[in-house]
Amino acid sequence: MEQDIQPLNPIAFDLGFLAVHWYGIIIGFGVLLGLYIATREADRRGIGKETFVDMILFAVPIAIISARIYYVIFQWDYYSQNPGQIIQIWNGGIAIHGAIIGAVITAIVFSKVRKLSFWKLVDVAAPSLLLGQAIGRWGNFMNQEAHGGEVTRAFLENLHLPNFIINQMYIEGSYYHPTFLYESIWNLLGVVLLLFLRRSNLHRGEIFLSYVIWYSVGRFFIEGLRTDSLMLTETLRIAQVISIVLIVVAIGLWVYRRVGGYADKKYLEA
Repeated sequence: MEQDIQPLNPIAFDLGFLAVHWYGIIIGFGVLLGLYIATREADRRGIGKETFVDMILFAVPIAIISARIYYVIFQWDYYSQNPGQIIQIWNGGIAIHGAIIGAVITAIVFSKVRKLSFWKLVDVAAPSLLLGQAIGRWGNFMNQEAHGGEVTRAFLENLHLPNFIINQMYIEGSYYHPTFLYESIWNLLGVVLLLFLRRSNLHRGEIFLSYVIWYSVGRFFIEGLRTDSLMLTETLRIAQVISIVLIVVAIGLWVYRRVGGYADKKYLEA
């Protein structure tokens, strides 16, 4: 019976003084796995593992803070009335576009301080970023958030989803599109694409720009299914607007760097 379906517990374990949420554990796992993959590739590209370890110590907290700030800004009507909840990120409410902004700014500053190529750094990091995003969406799954509009159980069963996903999509008496899953799968396919592009030896910076384009295309369409979008106006979803801007900027940079001769080196070159 549907009324007997119980959601998965978003708390992994409770120490009494501290409740550890699956949301944080899953995001942490995504960061660590992404870091592992990035450091292995960095070693092959002559950057050095310690470079990425050093950068991640700055990038992760800055990305989380910027992701939360981004989310709070566009939900200010709510948080201005509930300021005590602003820091409660374990309940969800971080925006990946805010995280990307924070991470890119960190990489720009870090590369200048270390006198490294920014484009080389972000090319190495791109598959790890997308993998981390794919894993992180399962944190949304545990919190029953980032879902789409109402559907039937039969619809979900026709997608051949396991029962634990179908049951978790049963929220307050209705079933919903598992848009977290759609985006996770899209991102995983993107990781495969980016790993292939490494071998094709694109010009420096173009793997990262491919990441921006791939993620933004998927996010644009998947966002249209969601019911919890941050809104710019009553009809414009912020994530869709940002996705279009990022696609245009990424393609523009790709062409500009090729035509202007700024992408002279290739990925596999030292």
